[in-house]
Amino acid sequence: MRLDLSGKTALVTGSTQGIGFAIATGLAKAGALVALNGRGESGVTAAIDRLRGEVPDADVIAAAGDVSTDEGTARVLEAVPDADVLVNNLGIFGTQSPLDITDDEWRRYFEVNVLAAVRLTRAYLPGMTDRDWGRIQYIASDSAIVIPAEMIHYGMSKTALLGVSRGFAKAAAGTGVTVNSVIAGPTHTGGVEDFVYELVDKDLPWDEAQREFMRRHRPQSLLQRLIEPEEIANLVVYLASPLASATTGAAVRVDGGYVDSIVP
Repeated sequence: MRLDLSGKTALVTGSTQGIGFAIATGLAKAGALVALNGRGESGVTAAIDRLRGEVPDADVIAAAGDVSTDEGTARVLEAVPDADVLVNNLGIFGTQSPLDITDDEWRRYFEVNVLAAVRLTRAYLPGMTDRDWGRIQYIASDSAIVIPAEMIHYGMSKTALLGVSRGFAKAAAGTGVTVNSVIAGPTHTGGVEDFVYELVDKDLPWDEAQREFMRRHRPQSLLQRLIEPEEIANLVVYLASPLASATTGAAVRVDGGYVDSIVP
């Protein structure tokens, strides 16, 4: 199965590292022109250099700007006036006692994790429908379904993305544009190794340590290890491809079986 995105332009928000960078790399390997996004020019430039190191023939452009703000969004839209693929990956998270989450924090999580994606969808969806082809995705989380008690503001924002995705899929019905959300499970991203070693024996080799962590602290995972960012990217690239033309309005899981359900 060949995933060919030649001639397509893809914007991935929050793509200078972690899952976003893996998605951008996967899209570049599939032949798309990829716009890398981050808040600052230097971070985006460094990520472009890194991506070109991994994919020497990659067609990559910079789209620096904080898309959780009107000003930053305007900068990104100037750099990328039209997109065939939009991957709303940007997100923030953090633990906090539920009763200590302030109104400002609730608003910040909604602004960054939800409204930024809505704003970009409004900007790019009309062009996609005019061209009768497009792919919009929202990177959600198992926390959208299994709300963590220590970060319900984060879980709330990811649950909201499932509703946003389904709603915009209905708005794009019959146009050749698909809209989906991707439910990502516990993932091996920056800082996770330190977090794992805070909870398990520091002398264990990484592969053994992460499995011990999953057994003790994430026992519902069927994978019993952390997911690699590239594994999430593989699903995102497929959903961005012409081969996924009949998948829309869906919440597709790449969670390692973390969510204990036979339906999304």
